[in-house]
Amino acid sequence: MDSAGQDINLNSPNKGLLSDSMTDVPVDTAVAAQAPAVEGLTDAEAEELRAELAKVEEEVVTLRQVLAAKERHCGELKRRLGLSTLEGLKQNLSRGWHDVQVSNAYKKTQETLSQAGQKTSAALSTMGSAISRKLGDMRNSATFKSFEDRVGTIKSKVVSGGENGSDNLPSPTGSGDRPRPDHTPF
Repeated sequence: MDSAGQDINLNSPNKGLLSDSMTDVPVDTAVAAQAPAVEGLTDAEAEELRAELAKVEEEVVTLRQVLAAKERHCGELKRRLGLSTLEGLKQNLSRGWHDVQVSNAYKKTQETLSQAGQKTSAALSTMGSAISRKLGDMRNSATFKSFEDRVGTIKSKVVSGGENGSDNLPSPTGSGDRPRPDHTPF
């Protein structure tokens, strides 16, 4: 492959692909020779720079070919070892997660969230204790005692009503020959 007369097309869709033949866009040497030299350069200096450019381009093509060969060889070795792309992805994710965990930002965030969690836990514990205390106070109140007595009375009527008949209880539908008793609020 004569790469001295070829230009490397960095916008090529084949760039970075592992193909056996690397195709580049050739430079029209006649046009390059006719191009005006940059101001301040003599024709000899421009020719020297063109020769150096051709040499560097040839080295780049060679390096791409070597890299492509090395990547194919690496892929073949991984295939023979049974290492899949998924295995490599898992290793990369694991390594990346480890790197995140040892980063200063992660450590600061973890510390901040830990402190926030402790404060939230303490606040919820205090709130739970306050609610429990208020419920205890409410249970000992006269209103709750009155409610408890009424529930006990209704319970005893239901239990005794099953044995003596249901004459003591109003009809659940509200229809009956007896008027409903007047209920006072708790």
